[in-house]
Amino acid sequence: MTSKNAIEVEVHTSLRDFIRQQGNRGWPHHLTMARLVARALRLGNPALMQTESSIHRYCLSYLMPALMGDWSVIIVTPQEVQQQLIKQEIPLLQNWLGIDKSVRIGSQWQPEDRILLTTPETWLSDRLYQKNSFPDNIPTIIDRADDLEEWTRQQLTNRVEISDWHELLHHNQELAELIRNVRVKLTKSIFEHPPNRYECYRLEKTEIRLIIELCNDISIEGNLTAKFEQLWQSLATTNLKSRHKNLFWVVRDRVKGLFTIFLAPGEVATPLKSIWSQQPVVLIGSFLDREPKAPTYREKLGLPEILAVKFSPNQQNDFIRLFVPDRFPLANTPEYSRALMAKIYTLVGFTNNNRKSAVILVEDVPLRGQVASALAAKYGTKVRVDNTELAKDGILVCGWQFWKQHQDRIVTPQLLIMTTLPLPSLEHPLVASRVAHYKYKRQDWFRLYLLPTALKTIQQALIPLRESQGTVALLDSRVNFRSYGKTILSVLEPCARFNYIDPTWFLN
Repeated sequence: MTSKNAIEVEVHTSLRDFIRQQGNRGWPHHLTMARLVARALRLGNPALMQTESSIHRYCLSYLMPALMGDWSVIIVTPQEVQQQLIKQEIPLLQNWLGIDKSVRIGSQWQPEDRILLTTPETWLSDRLYQKNSFPDNIPTIIDRADDLEEWTRQQLTNRVEISDWHELLHHNQELAELIRNVRVKLTKSIFEHPPNRYECYRLEKTEIRLIIELCNDISIEGNLTAKFEQLWQSLATTNLKSRHKNLFWVVRDRVKGLFTIFLAPGEVATPLKSIWSQQPVVLIGSFLDREPKAPTYREKLGLPEILAVKFSPNQQNDFIRLFVPDRFPLANTPEYSRALMAKIYTLVGFTNNNRKSAVILVEDVPLRGQVASALAAKYGTKVRVDNTELAKDGILVCGWQFWKQHQDRIVTPQLLIMTTLPLPSLEHPLVASRVAHYKYKRQDWFRLYLLPTALKTIQQALIPLRESQGTVALLDSRVNFRSYGKTILSVLEPCARFNYIDPTWFLN
């Protein structure tokens, strides 16, 4: 171990020597980030870092100071990342440094712990609900912080499902008829909603009124369970002026004839504000905000003014070839499907001829099926739909979320085709609810929600292509004609942009 006073210098020197011996994985900011993390840990100051890269490239930059410093550290990161760190990266660094610092995965802090890896769900649950599984004042590194807002909302989301109705009946046998009648009315109303591809719906006023009246009656004559007490309080205090502070929606299962009610906060900044002072936190993510100081990200998470750094991509090693046709039919026109398939056939044909893989991102489910069927008719079993088993010359057709969740497990493609921009659809009731929340606060919902979501999704999707210097085709002409098109194209930098297809792109 080294003294705290010299930690930045020691970390810099050790990581530099390690990189020279092991290789730097093509990321030029290791030493700068490692010094910043070491300083944040030494001073106990919060920090926020945007790497614009994948975790396997930058993780050394926070693991080295965590291991070398004479301090204990909690590392918050998803389970799949934990396995990578504890099985590969940490043993490699410990062996090279000649140290044996205690490292383990767990859900509760032990007195002998020095480095504890835990999941975002476990850590947030403890901080938000004061479970005291982790002591205060232990420096905490949160990796993959791109998803921190959604992780928090998931922790704060309450759900009322069939088991909760059974529990309510069990505690109120004398009111069984009333409870069953209300549930029948709710079921009828919810299943009368016009079908949509999400099977997700906003609760109507009449449905909210049914629930409130039921809970009112039970509170007078019987015993409300904890779930219904919470649902009742949230619904009853949500008047017309504040109805967008919370998000209410219902998901139905047509096969089973069941529905689940969800309740989530419209914003997570308020509950998060109180936890940032409990321990020094270093937030690390690939893409958190368009701006280096991350003002929008910090506002969403209730973060104070903190040291914020955004590392730039390497102009030589992280560039992509970007194909954007000058004229292409809009996705809502009859010509789009035919034009789309023509371009896909051309692009996939070149990758197939050169035994390279391709990934095609299609968010619309029916269109995804059409694209997959058409390609399967020509390329057979090489085509996969929402499947991580992709051959080196295979073709994967999937949605944006699938690609985001599994891109680390899939062979890096030579070609990525984005059929449409990943702007959240206002047809999705939950998206519509969140937009209504921004409207209620008189905020620019497109600039603060839809556009940042799309930008982050695009940037995350491109990470493997940047590392392999692959080719990206964007077949959505809105980037050419909409006011936000320049913003979207700017996040695709560094790139060599073309309006034509060059077969030599796929030779390497």
